[in-house]
Amino acid sequence: MNEFISIDRMHEILDEIAEELPSEFFNKLNGGIVLLPDEKISEDAIYNDLFILGEYHRSGMGRYIKIYYGSFKRVFHYLSEDELKEKLRETLVHEFVHHLEGLAGLRDLEIEDSINLEEYRKNRGY
Repeated sequence: MNEFISIDRMHEILDEIAEELPSEFFNKLNGGIVLLPDEKISEDAIYNDLFILGEYHRSGMGRYIKIYYGSFKRVFHYLSEDELKEKLRETLVHEFVHHLEGLAGLRDLEIEDSINLEEYRKNRGY
């Protein structure tokens, strides 16, 4: 079994992914991308089995994306570095879609996330 990458390595990978994205994605993202060591369980988790991998934040302090190293380690501990990079890319792009939709006044991905959360609850018997 592979040893999970270090938080420093994950930071390097996130930087690589961010450099691949169009510069327009970063418009008004004044807080950038923040990699936190935390493992974060969703407040909607029924059996402490729903981990938050990333979040988009918009507040008086600005706009920024949080990525949770601990959650990735918990959920994807078995993946190779290349596979993990793909999961990081998916998560980062997902959060950028929230950012871009927020700038455009749209909520399509928020609605899709809510539908997925309802499906999670239904599958858990709630």
